[in-house]
Amino acid sequence: MTHQPRLPALSMTALALVLAAGSALAHGDVAPQPVDTAGLPEVGEDWLTENPYRADAAGEETWLRAIQIGASGYTQNCARCHGLEVISGGLAPDLRYLEASEYDDEWFVERFRLGYTQGGITKMPAFEEVLNQEAAWAIRTYIETRPDDLAIGEVSDELKAMRDALLDADGDDEAAMVDRLMDIASTIETLSGAPVADSIALRAARVLEADPTAHKKAAEILTVGLSAAQ
Repeated sequence: MTHQPRLPALSMTALALVLAAGSALAHGDVAPQPVDTAGLPEVGEDWLTENPYRADAAGEETWLRAIQIGASGYTQNCARCHGLEVISGGLAPDLRYLEASEYDDEWFVERFRLGYTQGGITKMPAFEEVLNQEAAWAIRTYIETRPDDLAIGEVSDELKAMRDALLDADGDDEAAMVDRLMDIASTIETLSGAPVADSIALRAARVLEADPTAHKKAAEILTVGLSAAQ
């Protein structure tokens, strides 16, 4: 079954209207925090206008590393206003709807570099002087691969049961669980139009695939992700 997102990805025009309406949450008192981008290919000094870390351009290993670094960078610098796991509470734009396209990439990187000021009030600080281009595109990669939380909600009962089975594991068939987690992951779409969602099902499956004894780590991924999606 292919899950359909609740809404189409917001066009840049629609997102601009959201921003123009103003935000009740000012970002000006948030100091950008540095991000360690070790392990990512350098992309040069001139700022790009398209994400270089997508899997089809950089390969899956680089894509996964970008998501990992981007998650840390986003949590440190963006989550306070845009929400944990990029799930907005309504006071700031829901960035999951930025389309995974060159047009929206260009908008993202301009806002990232220069920040956003409205009526003389800094709503978002400029990050260019603190975070490098690699950090920007890693955060972008993390944002665009966020899964549709409603899709996760539809399979939450099964994921909870799998989490409980992992915590009580007594020789269960890990290979079968990996296969089922991968099947679930294939039904969870992004809201950006990116082809693969970095869902908790996919994360847990990868952990078990790499180490079939890593029951606790896989269970923790499911627990934290299910809590964020509520």
